[in-house]
Amino acid sequence: MLPLFAAAESIRLTAGGPQSASLPWIGVIQTLVIPESNRRLAAAGSEHEIVWREAFGGSLYKWQNSLEAIEIGLTDIGWVGALWETSKMPLQNVTYYTPFVTDDLLLLLDLFNDLHESMPALAQAWHDQNQILLGASGVDTYHLMTTFPVNTIDDLQGRKILAPGPSATWLEGTGAVAVNGGLSTYYTQLSTGVADGVLTILSGAYPYRIHEVAPYITLVGIGAQFNGGMAINKDTWERLPPDVQATLAELGREYSRTMGEMVIARYEQALVAVQEEGATVVTLADDEKRRWINGLPDIAGRWVAAAERRGHPAGELLRTYMNAVRERGVQPLRDWDRTE
Repeated sequence: MLPLFAAAESIRLTAGGPQSASLPWIGVIQTLVIPESNRRLAAAGSEHEIVWREAFGGSLYKWQNSLEAIEIGLTDIGWVGALWETSKMPLQNVTYYTPFVTDDLLLLLDLFNDLHESMPALAQAWHDQNQILLGASGVDTYHLMTTFPVNTIDDLQGRKILAPGPSATWLEGTGAVAVNGGLSTYYTQLSTGVADGVLTILSGAYPYRIHEVAPYITLVGIGAQFNGGMAINKDTWERLPPDVQATLAELGREYSRTMGEMVIARYEQALVAVQEEGATVVTLADDEKRRWINGLPDIAGRWVAAAERRGHPAGELLRTYMNAVRERGVQPLRDWDRTE
């Protein structure tokens, strides 16, 4: 294998992503990490310069292969959707099994960056796939978009609600029926009657015009979610000079903060835009929200039991995560680590 660099020579790195750079978790790699890395190296008087090759928009690999692409070195740095890796990275999916904890995306991202440094099992999940997490990514809180008005939880009885993967468990106890789908299919499923609504993020739903076919938006606040992050191939990392490692590690944290701020801005813009374009936005009453929360089964407990049967310290992570949230001044609407 050819070296990445020789003394005082350029370092060749590929940055890739399975989706368009218009998405914050992809785009911030392009707009922040790539230009800032060389600017900071030059400002520090480094003898190293990175020659970047960009491969975004799925030109090298598709979303199903984001983890493997970095593992085998198809790209050196890229975004990994840990939310799709429930088998290889189950611990990274803890937020999807603990709804109604926090809507604060920036707090969540900072917390998960810290947890990956303080809890070896989280970092090891990336190392096992031959990579290192540089910066966490996530999405804004989930709300309900429907073809009918929702005033109480009873209005969901028998309704077909799009809620793929772990989010289907968020509907348990509401009387709704979970239907599988994805952002790219929601519009058609809703317009053809396959579904009556969707649990989704407004920052993602607005560009897909979901409000045109599901114009009743009920702000529920199921919670912001950690969904993966920017990772680097471990072999590549270990061959980098210390000053380049330090620069990329610093930019990893800034990637999380910048990405989070961009997601929040898009969420706020979408919330205004959908109303300007005719959607009806209401906030679910506190007592109804409490009914929803209280009606949920022990989702986290089931996840812990399943993960621990496979040898993963899910109970320890759950307790550590929930305590970390509370230590940051947030009181979760349900304490998933405290079962009666």
